[in-house]
Amino acid sequence: MSNLEIYKEHILDLYKNPSNKGNLENPTHEFVKSNPLCGDEIRIQLIIKNKKVTNVKFDGEGCAISQASASLLTDKIKNLSMNEIKKFSKKEILDLLKIPISYTRIKCALLPLDAIKEALENAGN
Repeated sequence: MSNLEIYKEHILDLYKNPSNKGNLENPTHEFVKSNPLCGDEIRIQLIIKNKKVTNVKFDGEGCAISQASASLLTDKIKNLSMNEIKKFSKKEILDLLKIPISYTRIKCALLPLDAIKEALENAGN
């Protein structure tokens, strides 16, 4: 089995069994972001203390790419500062996924990052 096949299986596994999927009680930051082109929707909830993410959850519906991206990204941002998260780039998200993402799926992969950044911005921080 090639590395690409292994990573594709990992994406499908994250889709079926994502990390951090659910709801937080009393989140300090929250945002819902949709991709109207495909119907994906992600709700991000964060608990931030001393400008660091202490807990994060996501919920929503979407394709394997958006759900896997949300799972990987929520794992990655735990214990990071708000400033570190705000600097995350498209490349970093695509690197987390470890598979080639087609042009039509880029928005799916970036949806969780966009939701997290908007949650941070809309809280006035």
